[in-house]
Amino acid sequence: MTSLVSYQRGRRVTFNHSELNQLSKLAVSAALAAGEVIQNYRLSDVAVHYKNKNTNTSTAGQVVTEVDHRAQAAILAILQPSCAQYNLAFLSEELPDNGERKNTPAFWSIDPMDGTLSFTQNIPGYSVSIALVANDGTPLIGVVYDPVEQTLYQSIVGQGAFKNNQPLRIAEVNKNNPLILRTDISFQDHPWFTKTKRGLNKIASSSGFNGSEIHYRNGAVLNACTLLESPHICYFKYPRHSNNGGSLWDYAASACIYREAGAVATDILGEPMALNRLDSTFMNHRGIIFAADKGLADYIMALYQNLIIE
Repeated sequence: MTSLVSYQRGRRVTFNHSELNQLSKLAVSAALAAGEVIQNYRLSDVAVHYKNKNTNTSTAGQVVTEVDHRAQAAILAILQPSCAQYNLAFLSEELPDNGERKNTPAFWSIDPMDGTLSFTQNIPGYSVSIALVANDGTPLIGVVYDPVEQTLYQSIVGQGAFKNNQPLRIAEVNKNNPLILRTDISFQDHPWFTKTKRGLNKIASSSGFNGSEIHYRNGAVLNACTLLESPHICYFKYPRHSNNGGSLWDYAASACIYREAGAVATDILGEPMALNRLDSTFMNHRGIIFAADKGLADYIMALYQNLIIE
């Protein structure tokens, strides 16, 4: 029986094909259960409060609702038994990081509702994100569920990526479209904003795109997943020194889906994302890039390198 190899403090650890498929089924069930919780809530019934108010975390990162906690409870009810059975740790946005992920073969990386701010504003873009990540940072399973469109993205390492149980195919780039960078609205205040726009125009002109644009949209998970079928769009963030800009649970599931779809999900330098970063859960230190088209990803990475030099 085939297995995937990871390492825990130099010790070889394996999950076989059957185990990964069973764990993936649990993740799908948990995502659908959380999605049902989310959709059953009326906005008028939702209590909103703020967390981490003494940090530099953005408003989007501080918003948490009763729905987040109830969605998390639905996920825990399904996934927690697997932690004992397979010696797995559990990391969720709405729970403190207890550090167990450092000492187990793999861990669940959960965002019960990515895009909570969009939910509170009744704007599509929120989703459930569940990943299983090996101790060495390799994403093994990725499940994303959009409860608004009832769209399910899923992947298992070595077994491909799927959308609503159909193989996920990346389309060819249509350069009649503009080159689009998708990012958070806070990017408008970035010191490189104007230079980035200028750089995008140069890339579009030299590579034949129909102009260039920057789009702003909340919800890192669906930002990534939805552009797999729009290869003229790239989702990115430059590195940041402060503790904001996305966390492990924002990128782990979509990184697995991208890898299995043959797309690009890396840091801004083209290196694998540090999906089991031990000193922090934040992913701001090296930036991120998601692109269905490798050529477009290369252009954006080169733009970043040029901005560093200037």
